[in-house]
Amino acid sequence: MSAQLLSNLALFVLALLVGFEVISKIPATLHTPMMSGANSIHGVVLVGAILIAAVADTPAAYVLTFVAAAFAAMNVVGGYVVTDRMLEMFRTKPKPAPVAAPAAATNDGDVR
Repeated sequence: MSAQLLSNLALFVLALLVGFEVISKIPATLHTPMMSGANSIHGVVLVGAILIAAVADTPAAYVLTFVAAAFAAMNVVGGYVVTDRMLEMFRTKPKPAPVAAPAAATNDGDVR
């Protein structure tokens, strides 16, 4: 096992622990706004996949960058959809127009 791989593995495990601690401390009512924001931030992954695809030189690298870009794009779109649905809950709905009162009849029989 190389030192680079060991360093990357340690960084991955630390990121898992920090992520678990952050998620476990946030109340359940804030999970949806946080996840929608986190999904939309996934645009960074999309940019990274595009940058790596620019320097890829093997078919396996092309496939991996395509898969990474596809999943990142799905996550970005999903983040915006979830955010839009969440904000829809806070918008006021238009009230229906009041029903017009029937025309009043005058003493001489004319309807106005």
